[in-house]
Amino acid sequence: MSSTNPNRHSDRTVRPPRRPPLAPARRTLTERDVTVVEEPLLKRAVAAAALGNAMEWFDFGVFAYLATTLGQVFFPSSDHTASTLSALATFTAAFIVRPIGGAFFGPLGDRIGRQRVLAITMILMALGTFAIGLLPGYRQIGLWAALLLLLARLVQGFSTGGEYGGAATFIAEYAPDKRRGFLGSFLEFGTLAGYVLGASIVTGLQFGLSHDAMLQWGWRIPFLIAGPLGVVGLYLRLKLEETPAFQKQQEAAAERERAKTPLLRLFAEHWGALLVCIGLVLVFNVTDYMLLSYAPTYLTALGGSATTGLLLIVVVMLIMMAVITVGGRLSDRFGRRPVLFAGCVAFFVLSWPAFRMMQSDSGVLVFLGLLLLGLSLITFTSTMPSTLPALFPTIIRYGALSVAFNVSVSLFGGTTPLFTEALVAAAHNANLAWASDIPAFYLMAAALIGFVAVLFTKETASSPLMGSGPTVSSEDEVEAILAEWKDPDSDLARSEWGQGFATSELEVVALGTDLADSSESAAPRGSRQP
Repeated sequence: MSSTNPNRHSDRTVRPPRRPPLAPARRTLTERDVTVVEEPLLKRAVAAAALGNAMEWFDFGVFAYLATTLGQVFFPSSDHTASTLSALATFTAAFIVRPIGGAFFGPLGDRIGRQRVLAITMILMALGTFAIGLLPGYRQIGLWAALLLLLARLVQGFSTGGEYGGAATFIAEYAPDKRRGFLGSFLEFGTLAGYVLGASIVTGLQFGLSHDAMLQWGWRIPFLIAGPLGVVGLYLRLKLEETPAFQKQQEAAAERERAKTPLLRLFAEHWGALLVCIGLVLVFNVTDYMLLSYAPTYLTALGGSATTGLLLIVVVMLIMMAVITVGGRLSDRFGRRPVLFAGCVAFFVLSWPAFRMMQSDSGVLVFLGLLLLGLSLITFTSTMPSTLPALFPTIIRYGALSVAFNVSVSLFGGTTPLFTEALVAAAHNANLAWASDIPAFYLMAAALIGFVAVLFTKETASSPLMGSGPTVSSEDEVEAILAEWKDPDSDLARSEWGQGFATSELEVVALGTDLADSSESAAPRGSRQP
């Protein structure tokens, strides 16, 4: 039927214009969303995690510093290079099982807690290292000696798979947002302290013992020391309290059954962060193992004294310990990315001059070459402990970081001494004039890869961790945070975390935290730990 309305031109109904959808209301940040970690608790947590890490890396580093001696004890050969390569191959073998350890301990730490898993890794590392000190050599039981050494190294590698990711996560989740870089740098301070202790003991033994005594029994001493050190480290870790972020996450998981979220799906949702983490760890660990593990072997191959090389490395590490927290403070002030960019540029520009200095007959130039690499490395060691945990949400932080970290270390970092020595030996056999420069080229390639990884790294300095609320160290700072949040143009509100918190689709950012409805949150404050 046609319409009788003369003003109607068609049968179509005329509808009013559609109104634009209303923008979602900006979420309110409340006191319940802010975690307060009081200063005494914060210092105790950081100190215990760093000291425990020092115990772990003392155990792990001693093997590298005794590589030449262990090669003669367990892999005797008329070819000195072959013996050293065999020892370095055993050193590298531990890195094969590190991803397995990371895949086991990381998710376990996300499920039962960071503190418990860190205590377990401490026990396993101490047992593996202590066992090496008791092993008979090749002359006593032949090939079985090398196989038992390999087994002990595999135990070390398995336990270390859960170490760095857990310790970095532990400190990052305790640290106030604006000081995470500074406090995180103490983790690598502990790593350097463990290396220095191990290198100092080995250097003292090489000075005080004859070559024959060192081969017969002297090499055992550093490994046997791991027993009592492991007890100390275990005590420190058992005294730790679980992180506030993990406790809040567990309460949220219990209330909303987030713990049932498939781990593989969570990993799939963060594949980009996993790749960035692998790239960052690549440049971090290639440079780390090149300087702290391979450099003594490299200097010895050039005709220098193994003891002198170790002594110079110890001095460089002491200098690094003195300035490492400065790098952490710089990352808090200027951001993680600028500091990491500076490190990549430094290694690309300075690696070749540094190794040229190390090839000279002048002890001063050798030391300066090592120092150039050490100061460049500070940009990574001071910043990575706060950069890497921030890539992942609380619910999978330990697991995702442990897997990505150890995959990268196993493929690129831990293989650095072995691959570099093999390349140098092959180049020398081919009579290539630039054979001794290969380590520099290796570092330069790593720096380029690191530069790309940093390009894709999001700036997280002074921002809350993904899946957690803001963290501060005093009640006074709570009011400042709430006041800052009220300004939509503030750094906190404009950060990736702030934009996620302000919208209704917070789950993309939080992945299982109770922040999705702060009005219902019953999570305790960080300073209220029992």
